[in-house]
Amino acid sequence: MLQETLFSAGEDVVLRPVARGLVRHELGQGAWVDLRPGWVGGAGELFGALERTVPWKAERRPMYERMVDVPRLLCFYDEHAPLPDPAVAEMRRALSDHYAAELGEPLQTVGMCLYRNGDDSVAWHGDRIGRSSHVDTVVAIVSLGATRRFLMRPRTGGPAVRLEVASGDLLVMGGSCQRTWEHAVPKCRRPTGPRISLQFRPWGVR
Repeated sequence: MLQETLFSAGEDVVLRPVARGLVRHELGQGAWVDLRPGWVGGAGELFGALERTVPWKAERRPMYERMVDVPRLLCFYDEHAPLPDPAVAEMRRALSDHYAAELGEPLQTVGMCLYRNGDDSVAWHGDRIGRSSHVDTVVAIVSLGATRRFLMRPRTGGPAVRLEVASGDLLVMGGSCQRTWEHAVPKCRRPTGPRISLQFRPWGVR
C-alpha cells in the first residue's frame, strides 16, 4: 500500500513506505547510509512547485581569505517555520517516525538547495555544526529533479563511495557519518538540468 497521497501544483505526490526497498550500507567507524530509491512519486510535480514558491537566496561566504559566491541557491526552515508545501511536512513526519527508535528525537529543520545546472555543486564537508560535532545523528536527503552524483569518503582517507541519486530518491546518513565521513555533490561536465535537495535534520544540527 502507498503511504499517503498529497497534492502539489494540482498533481498527486505520493510518499511510498520508507522501509520498502530501503537498503542500509555500513560504512565503518559507526557510520552508515540508507538508500531508498523512488520514495517520492510525482517528484517532478513537487520539484516544480518548490522551484516556484520557495524564496531561494544566493549567498556569499568567506573562503581562502576572500568572499565567494555559493554555487547553488539556498533556503532554510527552522523548526517553527511553516513549510512551503504539505508534501515536505509529510516527508518530515514519515522520516521522524521511521527513525524514531534509532535517533530518539524527531527531525525538525528543513534545508533546501537548488542546483541550477551542472556548474552548481557542494564541496567536501560534514554537517558538523552544533551537536553533530560530538554525537551521532541522522541527516536525511530527498532529491528532486536531475540525477546527480553524491560522493562520500572517510575523513581519515580512503576510497570514495559514489552514488547516483535520482529524482524521488531518499538518502539518509546516520550514526557517526557527519563526524567520520565527508560528502560532496561535484560539478557535472555534461549538460544537466536543475535539482532540488531537501535536507531533514534534528534540532541543533547543521
